[in-house]
Amino acid sequence: MTDTLPSLSPQDALIAVMVAVSASDETIRTVELIAIERMVNHMPIFADYDIDRIRPVAQTVYSLFEEEEGIEALFGLVREGLPEKLFETAYALACDVAAADGVLRQPELRMLEEIRGELSIDRLHAVAIEWGARVRHLTL
Repeated sequence: MTDTLPSLSPQDALIAVMVAVSASDETIRTVELIAIERMVNHMPIFADYDIDRIRPVAQTVYSLFEEEEGIEALFGLVREGLPEKLFETAYALACDVAAADGVLRQPELRMLEEIRGELSIDRLHAVAIEWGARVRHLTL
């Protein structure tokens, strides 16, 4: 599969990062899918995005997760498709997906750590982004 990987548009790359966080714990929760859909429907970065692209992008992520070097290939695609100015946006979206169900599990935390490293997110910026995601998803 890695020989025939599709290239990703910037929006596809953002979707791929969100799906990767959701799938990282091997359970894709409905609340996480709703969070992804909500962000795609309401964020300006997705204004002209064809939502029919979500399924094939997600399938690419799932397929890569099944391969030995799949995560490395995924991050290669993400870095190739995503302008550097959107790296922090990708991390923020990933944090929102991880926080959507109110519980951060170890696999999600490891995936967020991997995203931080792969996208060279400054640690101070990461803390601010994580804090913002946490407070947006608090419940009473």
